[in-house]
Amino acid sequence: MNGSLEGRSAIVTGAGQGVGRGIAVALAGEGANVVIAARRAETGEPVASEIRERGGSAICVQTDVTVRGDVEAAVAATVERFGGLEIMVHNAFGGRAGRSHRLEEVDDRMWHGFSRTAVWGSFHCAQLSFPHLRAAGRRGRLVLVTSPAGIEGSANIPIYAPDREKAVMDKVRRLNKGPLQDRCLEAVYRELMSGSFALEKPLKIGFLGPKGSFSHLASVRKFGSSVEHVPLTDISMVFQEVARGHVDYGLVPVENSIGG
Repeated sequence: MNGSLEGRSAIVTGAGQGVGRGIAVALAGEGANVVIAARRAETGEPVASEIRERGGSAICVQTDVTVRGDVEAAVAATVERFGGLEIMVHNAFGGRAGRSHRLEEVDDRMWHGFSRTAVWGSFHCAQLSFPHLRAAGRRGRLVLVTSPAGIEGSANIPIYAPDREKAVMDKVRRLNKGPLQDRCLEAVYRELMSGSFALEKPLKIGFLGPKGSFSHLASVRKFGSSVEHVPLTDISMVFQEVARGHVDYGLVPVENSIGG
């Protein structure tokens, strides 16, 4: 990490776990002051503590993005604590929307639950952070995290499609009675899915190179060996290649491990 975000302040919603946690840790690693905006303090506080233990700067503000006042309070706490707000990352999403269901099975409660987080949450984060992002000039950034399902679609997941392989792997582990260990079956199914992905659409995965690096190993572990893995020289180039459409997905390390 080169400290490229030194002195900037960022809010990350849904940062108590998963992708949100990874984004928060990565931002802190680049020198940013990070506000962990988590719906539950019991998941957000450990992430803030983890960042501080690594020498970073972070606080947790309990935030439900569907409640305008909560987002407003998170923005105010950021400005009060760190003197400004330059980066807003809206990563939170409604959990029920990730379950497999057909369109005709989606009831009003499910739809409203998802739309409140994805649509109204995005609106609250964008509108309430905008004055501060505008004041930050070229340093201001608004990031709304979404899913490839928005352009790929799925008959069984009309609202939101998390990684398809996770559902498969969970079922494999649940049904496995031995004698093979879970990791052996996971390796087999991962390659089957990798080949299926390649048949459905040839994929290019950009990763922070060189070949043999932790990022390369993580890319193979995630997407299998049937897709094309493209080594790139720095993290910014990974994002640029994804934005330009030269690669389908980008993989960058959050930590120095194969879980990047």
